[in-house]
Amino acid sequence: MVWLRRTTHYLFIVVVAVNSTLLTINAGDYIFYTDWAWTSFVVFSISQSTMLVVGAIYYMLFTGVPGTATYYATIMTIYTWVAKGAWFALGYPYDFVVTPVWIPSAMLLDLTYWATRRNKHAAIIIGGTLVGLSLPIFNMINLLLVRDPLEMAFKYPRPTLPPYMTPIEPQVGKFYNSPVALGSGAAAVLSVPIAALGAKLNTWTYRWMAA
Repeated sequence: MVWLRRTTHYLFIVVVAVNSTLLTINAGDYIFYTDWAWTSFVVFSISQSTMLVVGAIYYMLFTGVPGTATYYATIMTIYTWVAKGAWFALGYPYDFVVTPVWIPSAMLLDLTYWATRRNKHAAIIIGGTLVGLSLPIFNMINLLLVRDPLEMAFKYPRPTLPPYMTPIEPQVGKFYNSPVALGSGAAAVLSVPIAALGAKLNTWTYRWMAA
């Protein structure tokens, strides 16, 4: 039964990593970032933080080895860069899909797990909070290095979108003035229960395989 249990774990890891790539492609292109510095940035921060932490903590607790979360984030990054190549082959610029900066946040999760001597609850609470707080900051720095998203949205519209979703000029500061602060705060709060879910999935898988 050991081989079946391990196969189930690895299959779950691959599925989550592939889904992370699909989510990034759907929520990380220039159409999404037309209003990227405000509403969309906060939504993207929450989705990427929670998605990273659920898979990373699952994989890390499965192996019990600090550093596994960083390895998982690296897999997500490689998958997304490969997907970027597919968009490039269709005639879009290579930075049409913005790859999130997952790895530093995953490193903080690993450091928490290592510093607390593999304490699962500390990893969930402290590590989940650190992932949610840090990922929006790293992503904002990342986005500042990308060419103007609004200009590129007009130049390279997604062919799958209907005409009524044509990019429009964003309302600067309409809702709030600090997307990084709002994204970090919301992501930090939501990443903790999602991290607990990832840890619980690990337990449920073992129990299911032992039945």
